[in-house]
Amino acid sequence: MKRSLGARTVLLPAPVLVVGTYDKEGRPNVMTVAWGGTCCSNPPCVDIALRKATYTYQSILDRRAFTVHVTPERYLTEADYFGIVSGRDVDKFAATGLTAERSETVDAPYIKEFPFFMECALREVIELGLHTQFIGEIVDVKMDEDMLDDTGLPDVGRIRPTVMVPEIRNYYGFGEKLGNVFVMGRKLRVR
Repeated sequence: MKRSLGARTVLLPAPVLVVGTYDKEGRPNVMTVAWGGTCCSNPPCVDIALRKATYTYQSILDRRAFTVHVTPERYLTEADYFGIVSGRDVDKFAATGLTAERSETVDAPYIKEFPFFMECALREVIELGLHTQFIGEIVDVKMDEDMLDDTGLPDVGRIRPTVMVPEIRNYYGFGEKLGNVFVMGRKLRVR
């Protein structure tokens, strides 16, 4: 028997995303977001949802751009830190020793040490309640060459992205490959 949990945010798991912006003075800042993901394939878009109280919120509105990084396991401690402190009070790059670099295509910084990031131009802002959804059109994706497979696509095994379960506040790494998309289901016979 299934038990009702009520209306909750339990779409599992959530990627550990780090968003980069410049503040009003042009200082680079990053924050970890719990709510975000792919929201459109054509044009390619990602969405993130932030509370108005965050320092990044106004920076995205002012600059109309942001970067999105998927956190690899080796930088999970830094990503967690980015979600604990505010860019109003702390230079997160100085505190962690990571390097802020200027994006080539949008007015936002990226983290040099992270293996890949998406450069996003702000496309839509949707007020939802406690959170505001920012939809960014992906202008370009930059990836370290050693993170690509033989076909030139991202190799999840090399990137080792992390996910979280916000409801219970736990992080997880990716597991083993289970199969290929749109191939496994072909084995079933429709009755």
